Amino acid sequence: MEVNEDNIRDILARNIKEHRRKNGLSQDKLAEKAGISTPFVAMIEVSRKFPTPDVLDRIAHALNIKTWQLFAVPPPLGEEMERLHMDIVNNIEQVVANAVKKAIDENVDKMSGGKRQEAN
Repeated sequence: MEVNEDNIRDILARNIKEHRRKNGLSQDKLAEKAGISTPFVAMIEVSRKFPTPDVLDRIAHALNIKTWQLFAVPPPLGEEMERLHMDIVNNIEQVVANAVKKAIDENVDKMSGGKRQEAN
């Protein structure tokens, strides 16, 4: 199902299905935990029905999320990829910096005969 990010029913449908699958729940099990019928869960997941606020709260509770998360729209993939790229770059920089420091420290120890001289 293609999600129309301007349609609240499509956003809700996608998020319920995504969180249900992340939790390893079938539609039957989600329905049971939320106290609703399985056909109703199925209809919500294809944007055919829209639950009441009370039912939204029960679904969110069954999925172990906050109710507002049922309506969250993920950032565009470009922004997410850029954030991931920056995290990777920062991690690589840290790993390289630690490796260089360790190599320098080992060379200083070798050159001083195992005794590092402290600066006064």
